[in-house]
Amino acid sequence: MSNISVSLPDGSVRDLAPDATALDLAAAIGSGLKKAAVAAVVDGRETDLTAQLHDGAVVSIITAGTDEGRHVLRHSTAHVMAQAVTRLFPGAKFTIGPAIENGFYYDFELPGGATFSDDDLGRIEAEMREIVKANQPFVRSEMSMAAAKELFADQPYKVEIIERVESAEADNEDSAEVGEGGIISAYRNTDAFIDMCVGPHVPSTGKLGFFKLQRVSGAYWRGNEKGPMLQRIYGTAWESKQALADHLHQLEEALKRDHRKLATELDLLSFPHELGGGLAVWHPKGAIVRKLMEDYSRLRHEQGGYEFVYTPHLANGKLFETSGHLQWYADGMYPPMEMDNGTYYMKPMNCPMHCLIFRSRQRSYRELPLRLFELGNVYRYERAGTLHGLLRIRGFTQDDSHIYCTKEQMATEVASLLDFVLSVLRAFGFEDFTFNLSTKDPDKYIGDDEIWDEATEALRQALDSHGLEYAVKEGDAAFYGPKIDIDVRDAIGRSWQLSTIQADFQLPERFGLEYVGADNGRHRPIMLHRALFGSIERFFGVLIEHYAGAFPTWLAPVQVRVLPVAEAHEEYAATVVEALRAAGARVDTSVADDGLGKRIRNAKLEKIPYVLVVGDDDVAAGTVGVNPRGGEVERGVDVEAFVEQFRAEVSTAETAALGA
Repeated sequence: MSNISVSLPDGSVRDLAPDATALDLAAAIGSGLKKAAVAAVVDGRETDLTAQLHDGAVVSIITAGTDEGRHVLRHSTAHVMAQAVTRLFPGAKFTIGPAIENGFYYDFELPGGATFSDDDLGRIEAEMREIVKANQPFVRSEMSMAAAKELFADQPYKVEIIERVESAEADNEDSAEVGEGGIISAYRNTDAFIDMCVGPHVPSTGKLGFFKLQRVSGAYWRGNEKGPMLQRIYGTAWESKQALADHLHQLEEALKRDHRKLATELDLLSFPHELGGGLAVWHPKGAIVRKLMEDYSRLRHEQGGYEFVYTPHLANGKLFETSGHLQWYADGMYPPMEMDNGTYYMKPMNCPMHCLIFRSRQRSYRELPLRLFELGNVYRYERAGTLHGLLRIRGFTQDDSHIYCTKEQMATEVASLLDFVLSVLRAFGFEDFTFNLSTKDPDKYIGDDEIWDEATEALRQALDSHGLEYAVKEGDAAFYGPKIDIDVRDAIGRSWQLSTIQADFQLPERFGLEYVGADNGRHRPIMLHRALFGSIERFFGVLIEHYAGAFPTWLAPVQVRVLPVAEAHEEYAATVVEALRAAGARVDTSVADDGLGKRIRNAKLEKIPYVLVVGDDDVAAGTVGVNPRGGEVERGVDVEAFVEQFRAEVSTAETAALGA
């Protein structure tokens, strides 16, 4: 047989033996690539390195250090974990084990309703390392659904997945996990272990090894609270020892920065169990920071030509029938309340009520763009297992804006919105952004293709005109319009999705919104949804973790604390407090009931930007000792000089925030 030719991503062509695999191609390119390779993309489809290539194929090699490569490593490691569990716990039933961001998990049902202990993780991890050491090959096979059900007859969850696919009731995730077109694919490590999966996987378990099992949790089968409770083991896997170590270090840092822990330690807010899950109360110190955030938001919107509106916390169900929320979003809403004149719901979003404001009278094209802004409280029923402090909460406040504009104005408005979003995020200390453009799902959308194309192009042009790199998420838009999601990277490198700009063709249509154009005809406006913070609560939680609770001076709930060395210095300390308060500082004092060292330590634990100490020499000279957070102590600083220094620092920060 003659050799075959395959094309590489750079357009070059390689001649290979007729039975060559993707791994052979990697080896032909170089030993380094062969070592780093974990899978391949052949004619646009991910496949195993052991797959045989065909003449004319377009091939790229997936390496371990890429996002795609890490996904392969993690999913392969999940299979190894399932194999280890079935070895150690005979009779265990295994369900699904996907790769997730930074790791993987697998769900199990243990015999007799047993649960994993923390000690079990060490045993499982040791068994996994034995499997890795054995360098077992991942061998792919395909079979009919009938054969798959027979093969997995002792694994009821696998059989259920097959039957759901077979009856066309499976969701996309299940279908993607096991095969398509009536064929089930599976990977065998040994004669004793096989798991359904479409792959790809690494060639053998010896390509793995840089992993760590992290924790055990309960998980309902398919997320159904009425279904069986399973045991979920989470782990993380990486391409190198250093990458794993870096990730584990980041997790340690994240634990120190956990906003729930810091919120308690810094007396910012709490989640009393009497309120119920996912509901917070803000303490005075947290409320100060929140007020600063909200005041800043109001000022920026006022400067940006927005009009302020207010809407109620609940509404008649007919409103949410019109908006489509009861059709598309009912599971995320609180249960209905039956009242004397109808059924009412807590509002999950502000947009339907803003549409009522637009529709309250006839609108002219001269009023557009009409920019409505509200710090509006909304309520969403998040499942108990998904709640996570301020980051996933049931009652929260959105800095919500809806812009009603013509098709011709849309591109300019989106570009302006992008500037606005970035300036606000920069004002609070974020500089590293990731942008994603979500486009139309070809099967789930409303509106005509022309409007979708125009809206998508407007979002694309806004990103391009700013010179921003972005990923396109094909088919990931909501059914009512394309969107830009903006993620920020925090101080320890984690990514947070905060801001969104979204075009909407659904609500103007459903609410019959119109404006009178220059031609005296009636036209449908385009509606742009836009949240900068996302929500006050989530943004505050991210801020706490970004700064590890040590807010910049302009945001700190207490900016300065004055400490008299002894009771004799308290009167002078009070004059220093008054001078700072007159300059606009948030300042307090701690009298000499405890030793000075203890009071200084307490102030540092509270992460106060400036601690001022006053003693005999300061009383005589009109000075203070300045102990700045993270800086060197300076003695004998003139009070007026410090006040001016403080005033200038805060003023500069506030000016920069407004001009960011």
